[in-house]
Amino acid sequence: MTSSLPQDALALLKRLGVSDALFASKGLPARSPISGETVATLAETSPAEAVAAIGRAHAAFLAWRKVPAPRRGEFVRLLGEELRAAKADLGLLVTLEAGKVTSEGLGEVQEMIDICDFAVGLSRQLYGLTIATERPNHRMMETWHPLGVCGVISAFNFPVAVWSWNAALAFVCGDSVVWKPSEKTPLTGIAVQAIVERTMKRFGPEAPVGLSEILIGGREIGDILVSDHRVPVVSATGSTKMGKEVGQKLASRFARAILELGGNNAAIVAPSADLDIALRGIAFAAMGTAGQRCTTLRRLIVHESVYDALIPKLIKVYAGVKIGDPREAGILVGPLVDEAAFKGMQAALAEAKAAGGTVHGGERVEVGSGGFYVRPALVEMPSQTGPVARETFAPILYVMKYKTLDEAIAIQNDVGAGLSSSIFTLDMREAETFISAEGSDCGIANVNIGPSGAEIGGAFGGEKETGGGREAGSDAWKAYMRRATNTLNYGTTLPLAQGVSFDVDA
Repeated sequence: MTSSLPQDALALLKRLGVSDALFASKGLPARSPISGETVATLAETSPAEAVAAIGRAHAAFLAWRKVPAPRRGEFVRLLGEELRAAKADLGLLVTLEAGKVTSEGLGEVQEMIDICDFAVGLSRQLYGLTIATERPNHRMMETWHPLGVCGVISAFNFPVAVWSWNAALAFVCGDSVVWKPSEKTPLTGIAVQAIVERTMKRFGPEAPVGLSEILIGGREIGDILVSDHRVPVVSATGSTKMGKEVGQKLASRFARAILELGGNNAAIVAPSADLDIALRGIAFAAMGTAGQRCTTLRRLIVHESVYDALIPKLIKVYAGVKIGDPREAGILVGPLVDEAAFKGMQAALAEAKAAGGTVHGGERVEVGSGGFYVRPALVEMPSQTGPVARETFAPILYVMKYKTLDEAIAIQNDVGAGLSSSIFTLDMREAETFISAEGSDCGIANVNIGPSGAEIGGAFGGEKETGGGREAGSDAWKAYMRRATNTLNYGTTLPLAQGVSFDVDA
């Protein structure tokens, strides 16, 4: 690629409708991991501006909650149309700013489109319940109401999809949204905001000013969002350390937390596994997005009877996978996000060697465009020790042997995180055991696919140090609404529940 990354980025932003007023000579530098160079500088949101943005969002909520839910769904339908029209440009911007290969950048925008489709249908299905009551001439029911301003703090590795999982549902539920994108990927943030503003103009005056706000900056701006009493729910994606701090601050003011945190994900390869499917599933889950997904496969637990048949083939795949500029055809592994990620990977590999591991790959690969490119590492480990027990956000796959399924499940579950997991087996008993209460303790448990690559139809999230939050499909919409139990007396007497008698003279 000979074109200038800064020129390419600015051309994309212009086509996506981003205003020149958002750029500044001094401010937050937006860097591309493809080359490591700064491609633009954005004006940062000041603390006062952040408070004002939250105020606008709160005022917008007070108006938006009155708009009927199906009409709110129409707004999200129009947003999906705008995203479809912008898919090619926004997907390429994801590639430039996050380093994802082209198909993954486009796939992330497709996730945004998919969640919009899901949310449009949901806008006519925000169902409550009618509940049997013990009192005659009474009706008891549940109703669901808009909650308020929804705060979103997203991570660099999914710079636009995570926002959409929250925003599409929040919008149809009657909430406004304030988003602080990762300081490593602010360009995709302002591009999405431009798309939302274009959608608001198409929708008309029912979409109030402040329905969608964006805050550009670092941790201090995120703290303002987390601490503001006008924000009753915050969805935060990032490290477990970050999640603990955010969760405690939200709990101190009784706000809701939707936490999507670390994932030290494992896959088990059983004796009956289809090894070809396992090989392909492992390769994508472990090396896709250069190992920088929260659902990346980081631990592989292989039965001793198939270890020698699988691992040499996997080592060969690791040695031959194409690494380079993610915009080029055929490239499967792009760059790490920055130098800190590279150093973290090398430190983990050194620790693994010291713990008795045999490392295949892991070295830096020189690419003409610069940036921090590495060959994914496969590390054969004697046991789950040292760095194996924690998440390193890089393409490192630790491989261990097991003898019994109970042993394999115990190894898988014996880490702090509990996001995603999988087993490769053709044995029905093993598959059912794995997804039963005795099996995986993760929020996602798959059979004959890897732990990575979730669809928006299912609620996404995990247990333990992953935070317990759920986003996207299923009944995740309930996190963005408040529930009220209503009892209506349409009779001429006042019977009390539980047979209580309280008669007074009128």
